[in-house]
Amino acid sequence: MLNVSSIRAISFDLDDTLWPIWPVIERAEKVLLAWLGEHAPMTAALFASPTALREIREYMHDVVVKKKPEIAHDLAAIRKESIRLALYRAGDDPLLADPAFDVFFAERNRVEYYEDALPALKILAQHYPLISLSNGNAQLDRVGIAHYFKAAVSATGFGVAKPDVKIFLEAARVAGVPPEQVLHVGDDAALDVIGALGAGMQAVWLNRQDKLWPHDSIQPTLEITSLTELTALLLP
Repeated sequence: MLNVSSIRAISFDLDDTLWPIWPVIERAEKVLLAWLGEHAPMTAALFASPTALREIREYMHDVVVKKKPEIAHDLAAIRKESIRLALYRAGDDPLLADPAFDVFFAERNRVEYYEDALPALKILAQHYPLISLSNGNAQLDRVGIAHYFKAAVSATGFGVAKPDVKIFLEAARVAGVPPEQVLHVGDDAALDVIGALGAGMQAVWLNRQDKLWPHDSIQPTLEITSLTELTALLLP
């Protein structure tokens, strides 16, 4: 059961919590492919669909996990290196990876919020310090919500990804409260809920798709289907 009186700060996951991520990634991959068609035509021809670009990105992720696990949390680096590999395989200039990634990243930070997200952030930020806590590489200032948050903690910047308890403890540290006074909100049962509970936080599972809870031995502090429910519980 949610202990509202103990909450002094709230941490939020970003992708698939405040906005759906796959429409963003699909659009960014299409923009990247169009850019490659103009600047690296051999790469665009060899990887002529977003699916092909995604496959080489997954390949690069697997390579990094095996050979450089210390940077496996850095999704931006993995994406950039996958572009570099695609350029190399096609015979284009690998140095184009940096400007190509910039094009992708700009589009990746153009998000469309869930209807309940911005109203919830607006009202909750008036009562609690909010911390973003993400394994992704969205930037609060670029997506337009930095003014709602006290700080941002990301796997890329911190060097450790959820569900490692250390990144949750870092969120509590920057919030200025002990972890037991932080409420974490996220969509992923393992990365968000189990990670937050392991760090001593309360954990809200935002279950927008009405999924079944996948773990028998542990339960979220609270399950909701929208952030409107959360604001009603915290600020009745």
